[in-house]
Amino acid sequence: MAGETILTIVGNLTADPELRTLSNGNPVASFTIASTPRTYNRQTQQYEDGAALFLRCSAWNDLARHISQSCSKGMRVIAQGRLSQRSYQAQDGTNRTVVEMTVDEIGPSLRYATAQVTKQGGRNGYQGGSTYGNPNGQPPQPPQQTTPPPASDPWANGGSGHTPDMFAADTGDPEF
Repeated sequence: MAGETILTIVGNLTADPELRTLSNGNPVASFTIASTPRTYNRQTQQYEDGAALFLRCSAWNDLARHISQSCSKGMRVIAQGRLSQRSYQAQDGTNRTVVEMTVDEIGPSLRYATAQVTKQGGRNGYQGGSTYGNPNGQPPQPPQQTTPPPASDPWANGGSGHTPDMFAADTGDPEF
C-alpha cells in the first residue's frame, strides 16, 4: 500500500514467538526484536553498546507458522515489514501509543551462524521443493530424464569433432 513506512531491522528475538489462532482461523505470530547499536570508541579502543530498541512485531498466516517453527529466543534475525502506530486507552484510563511492525519477510542473520533452508508449499502457487502432500514426508525428487541425451553436440566447434579447451575434461588445474 502507498504511504506505508517500510523498515528493515537486525536484532535478536527476546523470547520465543507466540503463535495464536484468531476466531476467523488466521494464525498470527507475535514477537519482539531487540536491536542494539554498537560503535567503536577510539579513545578507549573498545566497542560500546548504545541504547537498545525493542520493536514489537507480528506476522500472519503461513509466515506466522514458519516463524514459530523456525525462530527461537536469542536468534539473530533480519526482518522487513511495515511500520504502524496505534493508540489505545489503558485500563488505568491513560492514553497510550505503540509502534509495531507487521513483518513481510524474516530470516536468520548469517553473520555469526549458519542455517539450512527447507522450502514449503504455499497458497500463492509456489510449490518448489514442497513436502506438502508427499506421503513419505520427503521433498519430491526431480523428474527423471525420459529421452536420452544426444550422442554428440553438433554445436561444439562447428561440428568438427574437436572439443574446445573450455569444455575439456578435468585439466588438473586446482583453480578450476
